[in-house]
Amino acid sequence: MFGSTPTTAVDILMSNPIPLIDHTLLSPQTTEGDVATLCEQAVEYGFASVCVPPLYVPLAAAALYGSEVAVGTVVGFPCGYATLRHKVLEARELAAAGANELDMVISIGQAVDGKIEAVAEEISQVVLAADQARVKVILECCYLSSELMTQLTHQVARCGAAYVKTSTGFGPHGARLDDVATLATAAAGRIGVKAAGGIRDLATCELMMAAGATRIGTSSGVDIAGEWARRGERIG
Repeated sequence: MFGSTPTTAVDILMSNPIPLIDHTLLSPQTTEGDVATLCEQAVEYGFASVCVPPLYVPLAAAALYGSEVAVGTVVGFPCGYATLRHKVLEARELAAAGANELDMVISIGQAVDGKIEAVAEEISQVVLAADQARVKVILECCYLSSELMTQLTHQVARCGAAYVKTSTGFGPHGARLDDVATLATAAAGRIGVKAAGGIRDLATCELMMAAGATRIGTSSGVDIAGEWARRGERIG
């Protein structure tokens, strides 16, 4: 479902990362013009999706209509402490507005408190509200132990989400290789693993893929695509 993960250094170097990239723009000052450009770039380079602020989902859906690029956005972002009702309403509204993928932030505080069933309930309810849209569950690994990441990843898979994701990019740090490996081991191929936060070049992107990432969230997709193209020219 999520494609095979390359297993050797040679596989990684020869694997095109571009179709795994979620071309992301979530800064507070994002404009309509920025979103239009983001969508144009996503189609041009063949990225997996765009990830835009909720306000701009209809704009992105219109711009990408007829393309193979998915429309992504965020739920409960970036802190995760919205109420369950709020997250469910947000997910339902955004899916109806044209979002194909929803990156939701869990209730991090409840996870840290060990209230795993409460976290699982909100994931299940958001997945239900999302209807046909794929849900990616952001754990914000910078606040969690590896044991808790593992436990939560099992819940993400059990609750019907499509991916588990490392980070919002707004925490103390973004994706780390050890965290990606932990999530990938726990996911065991049942769901995808998205690495996000601080991935700004091809080398880092490939390291994340080698650790088990099957999606890459980055605002540097165009730069990474350029590096990939230049590598191909050198090899050719």
